[in-house]
This record gives sequence, C-alpha cells and structure tokens, in this order.
Amino acid sequence: MSTTQYDVLGIGNAIVDILVQVDDSFLASECLVKGAMDLVTAEQANELCSKVGPAIKRSGGSAANTIASLAALGGRGAFIGKVCDDELGIFFRNDINALGVSFNTSSKAEGPPTATSLVLISPDAERTMQTHLGASQELGPNDIDEKTVAAASVTYLEGYLWDPAMAKEAFLKAADIAHANGKDVALSLSDTFCVDRHRADFQRLISNYVDIVFANEAEICALYNARDFDMAIEQLRGRCRLAVLTRGANGSVIIAGEEVLVVDPEPVDLLVDTTGAGDAYAAGFFYGLSQSKNLATCAGIGSIIASEIIQHIGARPDRPLKGLVAPRIE
Repeated sequence: MSTTQYDVLGIGNAIVDILVQVDDSFLASECLVKGAMDLVTAEQANELCSKVGPAIKRSGGSAANTIASLAALGGRGAFIGKVCDDELGIFFRNDINALGVSFNTSSKAEGPPTATSLVLISPDAERTMQTHLGASQELGPNDIDEKTVAAASVTYLEGYLWDPAMAKEAFLKAADIAHANGKDVALSLSDTFCVDRHRADFQRLISNYVDIVFANEAEICALYNARDFDMAIEQLRGRCRLAVLTRGANGSVIIAGEEVLVVDPEPVDLLVDTTGAGDAYAAGFFYGLSQSKNLATCAGIGSIIASEIIQHIGARPDRPLKGLVAPRIE
C-alpha cells in the first residue's frame, strides 16, 4: 500500500462558474427552464453573458467544488480536470491552486475553450445553469497520474464526466490504480438527467468499482427506477460498502451494510443559493472520514458545510469553515 499524501483526489469537469442574480422575468424572456441545467455552445454562452449584469467568477465543477471546501476545512485535496491554455483556463488553475488544492493536469494548447457555467440565481435561491463543457470533456486516461491516485485515500469520481468515452477510460484507470494501492473509490451520481443517460453503466460501476456512493434522493430513486426512497435503498444495499444519501430539508441517510443512520439537517437562517449544496456536503463528509470520525459525525459535518454554502451566492465557502465544525471533531 502506498503512502497517503491526499485525503481526497477529485476527478471531474474543470469549469469556470459565472454567477449572476436574475429575476424570473429574465428566465422567461430567454425561454429558460427554471432550475434546469442545459448544455450550450460557446457562442450561446457568450451571448447570454452579454445580457446579464455584474457576475462573480470562480473555479468550479462539482468535484472541484468538493475538493475546494475540503481544503477550506484543512483537508488535503488534489484535483484532475482539463482546461484550455486560455484566459479562463489560467484563471481556473490559479484560483484552485490558491485554495490549497493540488492541480497539475496539463492544459490543452488548442481545441475547445475552457468550460464555463453561467449560473442564473433566482430570488427564491433556485439556480438555472447554462453550461458549455468545452475543454473539460477532453480529459482522458493519459491525464490520470498514477502517483497522485495512489497517494489519495479516496479517489472521487464526478458522474457528470461519464459522457465522453475517453473520460470513462480515465475513470476506470483511476479506479484500478486506487484499488491496486488499497485505496477507496467514490462516485457522485451528479443529477437525475445524468443518471437517466447512464443508468445501466452507473449500476455496473457501483457494483464493480465503487466503495462509496454519494447521491440525493431523486438521483438514487432514478438509478433503480424506484417508486420511493425506501425501495431505492433496498436496491442499493449490498452493492457498495457505503452509501451517503442526502434528502434536502429531511437531512441525510447513511447506509453501511445493515446499518442505517438518519441524520437531521442543520438549520438555515436564510436560503440564498442552492448551488453546490451536495458538493459541500460531500466535502464535510470526506473531512470527517479523514479525521477518523464515526459516520454520524461525518454526516453532521457534511450538513454543517452544506447549510453554510446555501446561505450565500456560489458553491464555495465565503467564511472560515474550521470554526463551524470544530465542536463536532473535538
């Protein structure tokens, strides 16, 4: 077994998030479905950006958000994702490195531009995303650094990246390296649309490669075409070592063998933006694991971080996280 340098290595889409507050009337005028995530061309993304007001720009992507929050907690994180050698690619690299995350994947010198996601935040905190995946979809097996994977306690795979064939190869290569070095593999199901596209693949991936599954209630029900949450749990039980299932205002449920833990959510004073709540929860849970805490404590830390994230704009913490979780880890 190799030595451990990182608590978690995330592998996923490297995206620059562009966060903007809009009214519902803007969504209607642009014929956008509120709460949906649509894939758009670079030209469509640029046109929409030209129509909105002041924006906040941050390095993003689901797995990258998780690793960033893990680093904010004091965890040791690394990330593998693909950017272009353009202005936004340089921004992504500098931004995520500044957070304390190791990101050494080479940039593409040509081809599609660095991915962007225009996140339109409504007054009710719902987010509507217009995403151009660009260079992030160019990730392949040659980008998987064996030493980095072997040095991570957990390799965390982002379900959103399962679409391209080369990314599938990259995921399986990383999973094989992790297991060969006695390390764990985790998978986020990402969203129901992703699950619907890859249901059979995800089921096989979980049964054959994955130790820890992260999903919300809708995603896990979609994975097994289950009529309700309890049926989904029964379908999932025994297929992986650990399942971490979030249920929004109903908290979370952890499945570990025959053990089922139900954990209450943290109170929220003001719901501002739900972007990245699941990513933040995963960061808190991973941090708890890195500190050898029991599963209930890990889930509690996840809930704390998720509740902090949804009380401001964006999927990254805007205040120190260590103090928030200190009472849970002492």
